[in-house]
Amino acid sequence: MAQSTAMVGGAGANSYANNSTAQRDAVTTAKEAMAEALIEVLDISAFLSNGSKNLVTIADLGCSVGPNTHIAMQTIIDIVTTKCHLQGIDPKTIEFQVLFNDQNTNDFNTLFASMSGDKNYFAAGVPGSFYDRLFPTSSIHIAYSASSLHWLSRVPEELEDENSPAWNKGRIHYTNAPEPVVKAYAKQYEKDIDAFLRARAKEMVPGGVIVMLMPGVCDGVLRHDIGVSIDFLGSILMDMVKEGMLKQHQVDSFNIPHVYPSMKQMKRFVENNGSFRIVKMELQNAWLNKEAPIDMVTAIMHLRAFTEMTIASHMGCEIIEPLFAKALQRKQKLSDMLYDAGHKIGLRYLFTILQRT
Repeated sequence: MAQSTAMVGGAGANSYANNSTAQRDAVTTAKEAMAEALIEVLDISAFLSNGSKNLVTIADLGCSVGPNTHIAMQTIIDIVTTKCHLQGIDPKTIEFQVLFNDQNTNDFNTLFASMSGDKNYFAAGVPGSFYDRLFPTSSIHIAYSASSLHWLSRVPEELEDENSPAWNKGRIHYTNAPEPVVKAYAKQYEKDIDAFLRARAKEMVPGGVIVMLMPGVCDGVLRHDIGVSIDFLGSILMDMVKEGMLKQHQVDSFNIPHVYPSMKQMKRFVENNGSFRIVKMELQNAWLNKEAPIDMVTAIMHLRAFTEMTIASHMGCEIIEPLFAKALQRKQKLSDMLYDAGHKIGLRYLFTILQRT
C-alpha cells in the first residue's frame, strides 16, 4: 500500500519548487490575517524571560524544498520584529533559529541551496514525521505548517483489506466514494491530528503559537478542488487498466492519503486535545484573482508535483510519463470537472492559529 512521500525535488520543470504557486497564493492570502493575529497574541517579553536567552525558534513542519518556506519564514520573522518594536524590545538583540522539517526523503539539498545568502536567521534541517515528536520539550516559540497537514500519516488500514467495505475499488480517493471509505479516511485523520497536537503540546513553550494552513471545506462538504483533481487522475488510471497498461489491482489498492477538513472538525480536534486555544480559524479562498480562469496545464503540473512520488512508489516510475501525458491531453475533462455546471468550486484553505495554554 503506497504511503505519502516527499514532493518532487530538484529545480527541474516537474519539481515542486517550480510548481507550487497555488500553495504560495494561499500563504499570500493569509498573510494579513496571520500578521494581525500574531501581533495580537505573541508576547516576546514572556518568551525571553522564559529562559530562551534572546533566541526565538520557529519550526516549519512540512517545509518541502522551497521557495515557499523561505518566503513564509521571513514573513514570520518580520512579524516578530514588528512585535518587538511594539513591546519596546530592540529586535537586534534577538536571534532567530528556523528549523526546517519534512520527511526523511525530502530534498533538503535543494531546500538549503535555494536559501538566501543574507538570511537573518540560523537554519537547520529536521527530518521526520510531524505526527511524532521532533523537538525538545518547550523549545519552539512558533510552529508553522502550510499545505502539509492534509497528508495522512498512512493510508487507512481498512482500505488495504479487499474484504472490507472500505475497499476502494476503481477509485484512488474518498471523493465520490462509498460511506465506509469516507469514514475510514475521517477516522485516520482524527487520529493523526490528535498525534500532531499532542506532539506539539510538549514541544511548544507556554504562549507559543501554531499557524496551520491546509486545504479545507465548508461544514458538511466533501468536495474540494484537489480531491476533484485526484479523481481526474483516478479516471485516467482506470483507462490505463482498460488499455492493459496497468493491472486492476494496482489501482484498487492505491489511495492518495489526503483529507480536507472543515472548521467544525478542526475545532472538535483542538477542543478534544485541550492544550491549545483557538486564536483564529477561518476558511479562505486562496485564488488571488478570483475572476481569472484556471490554467489547466499549470493545474496538471501542480498535480504532478505533489502526487508523482506517491504514485511512483506504488505503481512504478515507468507509469508517470504516460499518465501525465494523458492528463495533459485530457485537460478539458479536468476543466469540466472543476467547473461544476459552470461554477468554479474555488481553492479553499482552512487557516488556523492556535496558542499553547
